[in-house]
Amino acid sequence: MTDVDIQTLAKVNYYLRENYVRHAQNTIHEGLQKYGNDPVLRFFNAFVCILEDRVQEGMRELETLKEIREVMVCSLLALLHAHRLSDSVDREAVDMLDARLKKERKVANEKGLYYAALFLYHTSRHDKAREYVDRMLKIDPENSQGNALKGWVELASGKDIKKAGKHFEDSLIAESTKNLDGFFGKARFLEKKHNYSGALETLNQAVVTFSNFTPTLIEKMKIQVALQTWEDATETAQRALSKDPRCIEAKKFQLLYCIAREGHLEAAEEKMRDITQDVDMLEPKNAQLYYEIGRVFSRLVGRNQKLLQLTFELIERATQLENRSAEYMTELGFQHLLQGKHKEALKCYRAAMRLDETSVQALMGQIRVQILEGQLEEAEQQLTFLKEVQATIGKSAELCYLGAVLGLKKKLAHEMVIPSFNEAIETHFATLRGLPLGDRYYYQLNPDFLICLVKDYLNLAPGQPNVSGETLSPVLKKCSAVLDPIARLVPGLTEGLYLMAKVKFLIGDADSAQASLKHCLDQDETYADAHLLLAQLNMQRGDFETANQLLEVALSHNFAIREHPIYHLIRARAQKRQGNVSEAIKTLQVAMALPGVKRLGSGKSKASARDIEQISVNDRVTVFLELADAHRQLGHNPEAANVVQNALNEFKDTPEEVRIMIANADLALAREDVEEALSMLRNITQEQPYYIEAREKMAYIYLHHRKDKRLYASCYRELVEKNPTPQTSLLLGDAYMSIQEPERAIEVYEQALQKNPRDSTLASKIGQALVQTHNYGKAINYYEKALQTGSKNYLRYDLADLLLKLRQFERAEKELEIALKREAPSSALQEMQEEVKCLVLLAKVHYKSGSLDRAITTLAKAREMQIRVLNRVQVEQPDALPAAKQLAANICVEIAEHATSCRDFDKAIKFYKEALLYKDNNSKIMLALANLYLSLEDLDSCLQTCTTLLKNDKDNNDATVMMADLMFRKNEFETSTFHFQQLLERSPCHYDALSRMIQLLRRIGKLGDAVHYLEMAQQSSPRTSSDPGFNYCKGFYSWYTGDANAALKHFNMARRDTEWGDKALFNMIEICLNPDNNTIGGETFESVDAEASSGDADQMALKTASKLIQELKVKPGDVRPQILHDHLLIATKDKSNIERALQSFMQICSTEGYREHVAALHGMATAYMILKQTPRARNQLKLVAKKRWTFDDAEELEKSWLLLADIYIQSGKYDMSTDLLKRCLEHNKSCSKAYEYMGYIMEKESSYKDAAKNYEAAWTYSNKHNPAIGYKLAFNYLKAKRFVDAIDICRQVLEGHPSYPKIRKDILEKARASLRV
Repeated sequence: MTDVDIQTLAKVNYYLRENYVRHAQNTIHEGLQKYGNDPVLRFFNAFVCILEDRVQEGMRELETLKEIREVMVCSLLALLHAHRLSDSVDREAVDMLDARLKKERKVANEKGLYYAALFLYHTSRHDKAREYVDRMLKIDPENSQGNALKGWVELASGKDIKKAGKHFEDSLIAESTKNLDGFFGKARFLEKKHNYSGALETLNQAVVTFSNFTPTLIEKMKIQVALQTWEDATETAQRALSKDPRCIEAKKFQLLYCIAREGHLEAAEEKMRDITQDVDMLEPKNAQLYYEIGRVFSRLVGRNQKLLQLTFELIERATQLENRSAEYMTELGFQHLLQGKHKEALKCYRAAMRLDETSVQALMGQIRVQILEGQLEEAEQQLTFLKEVQATIGKSAELCYLGAVLGLKKKLAHEMVIPSFNEAIETHFATLRGLPLGDRYYYQLNPDFLICLVKDYLNLAPGQPNVSGETLSPVLKKCSAVLDPIARLVPGLTEGLYLMAKVKFLIGDADSAQASLKHCLDQDETYADAHLLLAQLNMQRGDFETANQLLEVALSHNFAIREHPIYHLIRARAQKRQGNVSEAIKTLQVAMALPGVKRLGSGKSKASARDIEQISVNDRVTVFLELADAHRQLGHNPEAANVVQNALNEFKDTPEEVRIMIANADLALAREDVEEALSMLRNITQEQPYYIEAREKMAYIYLHHRKDKRLYASCYRELVEKNPTPQTSLLLGDAYMSIQEPERAIEVYEQALQKNPRDSTLASKIGQALVQTHNYGKAINYYEKALQTGSKNYLRYDLADLLLKLRQFERAEKELEIALKREAPSSALQEMQEEVKCLVLLAKVHYKSGSLDRAITTLAKAREMQIRVLNRVQVEQPDALPAAKQLAANICVEIAEHATSCRDFDKAIKFYKEALLYKDNNSKIMLALANLYLSLEDLDSCLQTCTTLLKNDKDNNDATVMMADLMFRKNEFETSTFHFQQLLERSPCHYDALSRMIQLLRRIGKLGDAVHYLEMAQQSSPRTSSDPGFNYCKGFYSWYTGDANAALKHFNMARRDTEWGDKALFNMIEICLNPDNNTIGGETFESVDAEASSGDADQMALKTASKLIQELKVKPGDVRPQILHDHLLIATKDKSNIERALQSFMQICSTEGYREHVAALHGMATAYMILKQTPRARNQLKLVAKKRWTFDDAEELEKSWLLLADIYIQSGKYDMSTDLLKRCLEHNKSCSKAYEYMGYIMEKESSYKDAAKNYEAAWTYSNKHNPAIGYKLAFNYLKAKRFVDAIDICRQVLEGHPSYPKIRKDILEKARASLRV
């Protein structure tokens, strides 16, 4: 048979391994119909009959098979097995069979030994199975089936699973990868080794090889679940169902996904009924299957009564099929317990005890019922007995939990109960280690148990949110750690999300709490407790209107919450915050009258459609304290004191009594009675709960009310002396840090670290304290030593961050590469998040060290990993989603910024847009994108982005500046000016807007109007004159008006500033290189410029420029410093320097992204002109002339157009020159040099009136500072016979420049003489 059809026996083996007995039988019957009376199939048919408790039928079949050589040994073994299962064992028959077996197994062939070993494996007799299969492999070592079976035997025994892997490999090699048992075995082996990717690869091979074999898809689906690739698993389940519409495993997965991942409980009802019908039809005798399905899903449905009824029916069927099983009966009791049927549960637990007196689970179930029923004495006796025998039965999480709950019920001190909760948590999670995610994992995870544990544990947690800077309660830390896997793995469990939100709220993480509540309400908008908590959260933020709305929403979904004190407590708090204290008192009095506040009760209405969370002792105390505070606010001091006294009486000898005392001290503090407050707090002794909180409150009073740092620190020292724990040491160290005594903090941290050498948090704090003392060398040594002791990886991140700040780039890179080194790709979410963090820091290291390409590559890796993190976080940690999106956006923005510096603008736009997908309407990102559009002259896109931004934030100053810039570029000068005016009237000292306004006014020819805005800024604040931003703007104005010395003075006052310094430096260098704003390389005015220049002054200016260039902070991708340096070389007029500059410009233009860089092309043209290579210069400038005007390149374009116009003038092409000059004036109506050239052309054409007109404009826009222009203007006035105007201009020139050559003799005297005539 197996030679003909390798799948049939593999399918039988698979179903028997997975305990699908009836599936195996159906496969056998199909095989028998196909292959006739195959002895192997008949043997397995008999075996299945025995497994289904049809022992006699199976034995009859085996009697007919024991004479067939191939199945003789396995038939004898099966008969012996069947006889032992019978109610009355036939000893004589057993002896005869045993004797026959001893004889036959000695002479059995390899097939006989194989089937015998296979039978023994399926009956869990692994040692015997190994003995038979070893004999078989001695006969035929390369037998594929034998090697596969040997692997399964070794895997099941667990003694040496490495051998199992080798045998599975041999089974696949031996039969050219056609052995299904080998495929399944290898996948299971890799799964045991936690190599899920390898297991998936193996199963993919099996799926391809056996495309119609459904079990391969089932196993693949299970591995995909283990990998948490839920979408892939869903697809595989669908494929399995397309081949087998009644595939139970695929339907189980769909049900799991529906409940655990999506939380669609109504849809889950139908799916569970469907599975139950399939099991009834396909596996009606499989008690184990009913049991496993029922127990897993009952722990995932969050006490949903309809689904619990269905799981109860499954367990009930299991107990009916095997009514002697104590395990099944115990589970039936638990199902009753989940439905709140305590009496029925107790009956089942007692029945289980009768079936098995040693059943610990049944006994613990009884104890649980007794505690719920208030039978605490009986429960305590039973628990004491169980704890005594715990050494023999092993640690039990439930036992520890029951002990903790009993302690709560008996009102034991917190310190006595907390260890039991912690032990329960540690023991519970220890059982999950090494388990792949799947049915068994979810059963062991037992979310229902963890939810109960957290709800009880939270009774020991603070009732109010943690304030920033306060020590976080260890209870909240533990609860958060417990709920984290539930939120990740069972995000469909609404109560789990609610509790996570509550814990986050108490921790003080309001954003995470809100995200969890949103997820919770998305799944079930009728969840009243979530609405109540969301109302509390909004009230804490001061949004009382929203809080009240949420209360009304909660009331609409569950009218019974009016009878819950929390509803009235939230309403009262909102009313108090809104000033309606009298209404708050009435509301709190209603709350006080409800059951459960003054005396502990249920606090719930019987009519409630949903179980509303019961009021805790903490909240009961809060109702009293809020009422007392409300009375105090209205001056009802006797009533306030009466309420506090009632609270003290009500909660006397409870842990909350101390909290009332602390609150009483707060009331005294509010009355400014500091001494009374301190006296109350001093009365709280070390043995009492909230002792640490009381001492922290005393410390706060000493620091903030008494201003006494010595007594402040002494409170924490006393804590350490009386309660020397890591937590109190941490508090003392943090206290020293808060009063700026890091040296003493380090001493405390180091003492604490000696007691707990592997505490990475302490190590990190010591490192941070050393950095704060500027002891960087010691901090580095400390981090390195801590890492050698095996501290956590985030210390390596801290070390790398410190090395980066110290500019030790190579060492920082090395540390981060060690942190990122992984043997296998990160799969745990926390590891992935740490990897992203390290990659982002590594990118900064590369960027700072000047390796921009490596920085971009590293950021791309960080982005890919963060996308994976986002996919996981939105399901596993929805509360962390906002932070994860923010990080993803930051990464995209950094990539975009680097791409911009590399002039890869398309890439920059792409990543800015991607960043906006993560942080919608983020003003900074939108502004950066709009700025990029603006620099690319994509004005429509820029306008759209700015409009959206201003719609969201109409007072966004930066967006207003950009909108004004945009209007200017669109030649809408009035609109642009209006935007700037509006902004500067609102914020006169918005220097970015002011500097842009000056540039705008210059370009529209109204630079004189800038004086008004400079005066407005100066009058707005007495400190304006020394402000770097103001001086930067004043420098701009002076530069544009031709006063280079004043411009240098003002820019110099701004050059040390972090915001304005770089910009000021660039401008100062430009001025030093060309103080008179000449056309460098131009020949038209060369002789005039030479006459005006002073050799010593020029050399001094060049030396100053050289020093300033050295001060520039060179950023990767920024070529401006290099271009300025090259212009400095040109300015020396030395041929070798000019050639060096020319080579540098050429190198810039040959770099990708800078091929048509305007400044570099202009530099090349300037160099060529000075080297008297005019044609080459003209070719470069023609390239520039073809480019569109952009604001970023405006100055360089203007210089290039002027130089090209100069060349055309020299060659007599006045028309072409005039076109270029008009283009200059179109974009800068204050360009005095363009007017000067225009005047020169008109003068050459003897059009003296027009020449005078242009020279007049040049003289005006140079602010009458340039005597050469004044000379030309006076000369053309003389030629145009405007003698008075000529004399006036001569006087203006001579007033500023008394020694200016020739103007007196050439023009002034001639003009006067002409007037006399």
